Amino acid sequence: MDDYYSAEEEDCYYSSDQESLNGIDNEESDLLQPLSSKKSNTQVITQESLLAAQREDLLRVMDLLSIKEHHARTLLIHYQWDVEKLFAVFVEKGKDSLFSSAGVTLFDSQFDNASFPLMSCDVCIEDLPRDQMTRMDCGHCYCNNCWTEHFTVQINEGQSKRIRCMAHQCNAICDEDIVRNLVSKRRPDLAKKFDRFLLESYIEDNKMVKWCPSTPHCGNAIRAEDDKLCEVECSCGLQFCFSCLCQAHSPCSCLMWELWRKKCRDESETINWITVHTKLCPKCYKPVEKNGGCNLVRCICGQCFCWLCGGATGSDHTYRTIAGHSCGRYQDDKEKQMERAKRDLDRYTHYHHRYKAHTDSSKLEDKLRDTILEKVTKSEKRELKLKDFSWVTNGLDRLFRSRRVLSYSYAFAYYMFGEELFNDEMTPEVREIKKNLFEDQQQQLEGNVEKLSQFLEEPFDEFSDDKVMEIRIQIINLSVAVDTLCKKMYECIENDLLGSLQLGIHNIAPYRSKGIEQAAEFYASWNSSGADKLQPSNSGGGTSGVTTRPEQASGSRSSEDTICSSSQKRPKKEGSFINNKVTLLDLNLPADFIDQN
Repeated sequence: MDDYYSAEEEDCYYSSDQESLNGIDNEESDLLQPLSSKKSNTQVITQESLLAAQREDLLRVMDLLSIKEHHARTLLIHYQWDVEKLFAVFVEKGKDSLFSSAGVTLFDSQFDNASFPLMSCDVCIEDLPRDQMTRMDCGHCYCNNCWTEHFTVQINEGQSKRIRCMAHQCNAICDEDIVRNLVSKRRPDLAKKFDRFLLESYIEDNKMVKWCPSTPHCGNAIRAEDDKLCEVECSCGLQFCFSCLCQAHSPCSCLMWELWRKKCRDESETINWITVHTKLCPKCYKPVEKNGGCNLVRCICGQCFCWLCGGATGSDHTYRTIAGHSCGRYQDDKEKQMERAKRDLDRYTHYHHRYKAHTDSSKLEDKLRDTILEKVTKSEKRELKLKDFSWVTNGLDRLFRSRRVLSYSYAFAYYMFGEELFNDEMTPEVREIKKNLFEDQQQQLEGNVEKLSQFLEEPFDEFSDDKVMEIRIQIINLSVAVDTLCKKMYECIENDLLGSLQLGIHNIAPYRSKGIEQAAEFYASWNSSGADKLQPSNSGGGTSGVTTRPEQASGSRSSEDTICSSSQKRPKKEGSFINNKVTLLDLNLPADFIDQN
């Protein structure tokens, strides 16, 4: 055991049973705090709470600026639902600048209805009664038929969230109530599509809210309160990176993880070898390997070409020259290229082998969870002095978390100390010093993780009291040691490695001793009285549906690839709003009315 404990962490270990109990109490003291004192940085937004989450931001803007709901929605969509940014622009530039940049225009209509029984539409050039004309907030007035055609085209083209006035060079956004009212009279299905787009814009256009990338999709979205650079666990159980929507991959940055996935998936090192050792035939474009000393190469298709430049040639040649062909006496450096390719391949194999080994170990240990828990059940039934076996489950959880960190640390080291990303950031001497520093910490963590795994697999359900107490102290000590080493590795990465770089694009999610944070259930902070500020819609047939669950076609891809491919916005599912099967909610109805129905 002592071989795996470094001198710097000696104060973290316990030599007696009472000290180990105190260590566990200190480690889990914040778990005993009341729930009200702990606030999660992420929240789960379900299909049912999506409307409430959107209304919460709408009410904040409506209260501050004293504007209508559709104006507040237009502003929020323009500023990607970033309420703080919207308020900052309002304070810095004023209300007029805020409105004009977002396309919000407040026009005071001052004309007598009786004085103008007929009005002319500038689009269709017809004189129509006033009740067949509609004026927008910007002041432009056209007939209902022209407006309806304009709205229909915009919705079908995917511009539902920001339908602009059809007047020339007018950037004003049309009133969503008018859009809903006119479109629903001719195309009720299109009006529902319009309302769904408005509702889903809270997720599609919001940088702090993203769909959970589970497959099949759970229907949930995750909202990050403060920092987008975090790893979160959805209520469905999926753990993922909020920034790139891939599986949780710290201590790798998002760019490192994407490059590593591509390298592992595409077998790019094999492709690299083919690129170095072969050249494409200029006729059939198949890779050809040179197996002799002559620079004239013949493909299996019969085409002859020069190995130095790849150009097609005839078949007459000597050992040094080809008849009628010259490529500038170029002397290729094949030997150095082959040596470099071999070195790069060996380096990639070294890191990938260890990455894969820890990933496979994690999968095997996950299968052993039931076996270990069964040992706990048997031990609790025995007449032992020790009745509490929570140290086993705590050690098991610590093993899974540290094994994941250790696995991804090899992908991080491959790019951190390679020449692909940071060749210009560090000199070879500095790179070697930092590499040794990181590998020392990595080796200490690896040794303690393997020792923890070994003790957890011991048949402690068959041991005597003294032996169980000894195993208990060892597992607690190793759990604390592993946690401490993980913290130090993250501190080394953030401060000594990535922190010293000029480019700030490589950031990692912070380390959490208790694992990836589980998102809390969304709770609307506004009350029912505040919902009265949302005026009911005047539209006759316009309804707003609850967002549909985004579906993904199942395929043969791995779960890792499926998760990462979900970083793109999910396609809408058409035809999901059937009145006799799904309850449709009007976005403009008060909350009390929605709750009652």
